[in-house]
Amino acid sequence: MHEFKYKGDRLYCEKVRISALADKFGTPLYIYSRKTLIDHYLKLKSAFARISPLICYSVKANSNLAILRALVEKGAGLDIVSGGELFRALRAECPPERIVYASVGKTDEEITAAISKGILFFNVESLSELENINRISKRLNKKVRVAIRINPDVEAKTHKYITTGKITNKFGIDLDSAYKILMLGSKFSNLNICGLHIHIGSQITESAPFVAAIKKVSNFINRLQEQGLVLEYLNIGGGLGIIYDRETPQTAEIYADMITPLLERTGLKIIMEPGRFIVGNAGILVAKVLYIKTTPKKKFIIVDAGMNDLIRPSLYSAYHNLLALQKTKGHEKADVVGPICESGDFLAKERFLPKFKKGDYLAVMGAGAYGFSMSSNYNSRLRPAEVMVSQDKVTVIRKRENFLDLIRNEKD
Repeated sequence: MHEFKYKGDRLYCEKVRISALADKFGTPLYIYSRKTLIDHYLKLKSAFARISPLICYSVKANSNLAILRALVEKGAGLDIVSGGELFRALRAECPPERIVYASVGKTDEEITAAISKGILFFNVESLSELENINRISKRLNKKVRVAIRINPDVEAKTHKYITTGKITNKFGIDLDSAYKILMLGSKFSNLNICGLHIHIGSQITESAPFVAAIKKVSNFINRLQEQGLVLEYLNIGGGLGIIYDRETPQTAEIYADMITPLLERTGLKIIMEPGRFIVGNAGILVAKVLYIKTTPKKKFIIVDAGMNDLIRPSLYSAYHNLLALQKTKGHEKADVVGPICESGDFLAKERFLPKFKKGDYLAVMGAGAYGFSMSSNYNSRLRPAEVMVSQDKVTVIRKRENFLDLIRNEKD
């Protein structure tokens, strides 16, 4: 569910007409609904109320400070994967004890900064990383909490680029190796190995992969307890899918019903790391039609937003629904393409769409997650502005870049 709906023949975000925002702020333009953002966070919180998990929003999905702050104010923690995201999390006033830190490639500088700020724990992805965090902790004279990221070798049934729980992926530690590491826990004198972490992928629309992974880890926890090893946390990651097209993803309630009994049996404190589920349908990208181009084989709708603004269609062949900001009569088959000098620069292919004309606006739906956060200045294009709508109030949460921004750190 989201708050982007037609009222008459005009598309609105909450109580604000979207075409008015495009006229005022220009395009390409990211628009977010604060109500949708908060509603989806609260849906998860309510669904899992029985076990009161710490819900750490995944910053990589969309790292705008206004979005982070809105969620933190509602009690969310943050899941980070870099020193830059740590900086953002603290700038958004997230208490360090609600921050967890993943990533297979944490640098010494990033580890040192996170330890000094007192985050809840690191999700550790390899033995060598564990040894390194122990070394740095000893130098800083700190006792540091860590969770071992388990790779449960579960097929997530999602795009191969966003599956992370197979043994062929770079993430986590296999169960046998993790067991050996945990049995040597006393070797890491400056670490408190306090939990386990799993994250099997993204945009997963059914519960079976989650259930399989949690069952594997639950059995593993039992094995550890038999050896007298007591843990405090189980971090089950994120990955909940959303509706982009005709997907029928599980609701928060169904997901909770399927896995809560399994989680309760572990007796551990639960942490979750949703990103897309919270912010995906809370945002859209608005573009303007620049040209209509007809060839002997195809019709192209050329817009001012490209793969530098939203790379998901080019990178994953991802589907995003496209809507006209003002309903029109009739449809036609066309490709929607951007201005980037790449044949892979498209937002939609072979799609039956409203009959757009030059100057019309269109909305790329479900663009709140991995939209702006994956944007770039490729072709020296300016990254778009971002605005947040709350009822009838509109706030610019990121100004549109200008040409000086492109060369700010360059020397000529």
